[in-house]
Amino acid sequence: MALDAYAAATDEALLTLYGNGDPSAAQILTTRLAPRVLGYASRLLGGDRAEAEDVTQEAMLRLWKQAPEWRRGEAKISTWLYTVTTNLCTDRLRKRRSVDIDAIEEPADGKPSAVDGLIQADRATALQDALNTLPERQRVAVALRHLEGATNPEIADILEISVEAVESLTARGKKALAMALAGRRKELGYGED
Repeated sequence: MALDAYAAATDEALLTLYGNGDPSAAQILTTRLAPRVLGYASRLLGGDRAEAEDVTQEAMLRLWKQAPEWRRGEAKISTWLYTVTTNLCTDRLRKRRSVDIDAIEEPADGKPSAVDGLIQADRATALQDALNTLPERQRVAVALRHLEGATNPEIADILEISVEAVESLTARGKKALAMALAGRRKELGYGED
C-alpha cells in the first residue's frame, strides 16, 4: 500500500496494518499521533520537554506492543493513548515531587518575530504556571478538553469518571485559571478591560 493511501486510513486501520506486520502504517500513525501526545505530556509535566519526549516514546512503544492484540471498536486509539500518557505523566510527577516543575524551557522556533515570540512565551508560561496550581485531576481535565480538544466523553473514559464529573472538573479548573490570570491581562499584552 502506498503511503498516500495510508494518509486517509483511520488510526485503527493503521494500527491493525502495523499489527499485521506493515511498518509503513506505524510511520504514518506515529507522524499523526506523536506530536499530540508530546504536547499533552509537556503540559502535564510542567513544560519539561525532555521528560515529555520520554513519555511520548514510552506511550508509543506501548501502543506498538498492543497492536497485535488490539480489539477494534472497543476504544479509540487516541483515548487509549491519552490514558496511557496521563498515567505515565502522573507516575513521573509523583517521583519528582521535590523537583521544581516551574522551570519551563521556552520554545525557540516557529515564532513570527522576537517580540511576538516573547509575548507568546510569557502567555504560555503564565498559563502553565496557572495550570500547575490546579489539583491534578482538574489540570488533566482542562488540558485534555481545552488544549488537546478531547470531548467530555473521551475525557470521562480516560479518567474513568462520569461525563458530569468531567464537566465539573473543567468548570472548576477554568474558573481557577481565570482567577489566577485575571490581574495579568495588561502584563501579558491583552490590554485592560
